[in-house]
Amino acid sequence: MYDSGKYWQEGLFQREIDLNMALIDEVWEKYGHHTSFQGWYLSQEISRRTKNMSKIYAKIGKHAKAVSGNLTTLVSPYIHGVKTDQVMAGDKALSVQEHEKEWDDILGNVEGAVDILAFQDGQVDYHELYDYLVVNKKIAHQHGMKCWTNIESFDRDMPIRFLPIKWEKLLLKLEAARKAGMEDAITFEFSHFMSPNSAYLQAGHLYERYKEHFKL
Repeated sequence: MYDSGKYWQEGLFQREIDLNMALIDEVWEKYGHHTSFQGWYLSQEISRRTKNMSKIYAKIGKHAKAVSGNLTTLVSPYIHGVKTDQVMAGDKALSVQEHEKEWDDILGNVEGAVDILAFQDGQVDYHELYDYLVVNKKIAHQHGMKCWTNIESFDRDMPIRFLPIKWEKLLLKLEAARKAGMEDAITFEFSHFMSPNSAYLQAGHLYERYKEHFKL
């Protein structure tokens, strides 16, 4: 969907909703007949700070499903952990318990509008990730959603933003997702950080290590 990067961050939720409603109608009219059209990504990325965004998720998610005959909708928010920009600038990270409580409330507001919850996995420390993933699955299922993980294939621990992640870190996150019972995994972002066609030489090497490990 369309993320203005402006209106919803300024609290102008209806403006963001109106733009997305128009986009949904236009996109479905032009491309809805294609068999490759399998669903919708509600692209605004939120954590605790913008939880009123759930109003937008609810409105545009339900409209997208109504227009398209109930095609799948996905959101990929982030955890308000120690590696978020806000926390690194001095804000307080959410504990696992606080994360569960806040997101239980948020998901309660978007039931029927969101089918797949795919939290980004890069904003927490590696030793914390499994605990957050377990909570993500728990609250997703409580609200009738599937739970995927969005594995960041770039490294947040380096002074340069951003380089392809070290293979051992990627594997650690994959194993945490497997152990926590994630139903599927996606990555941000293959084209830059794992593709052999990336400008980063490391990206192609990361992909080769991935294929070697999983015998692909």
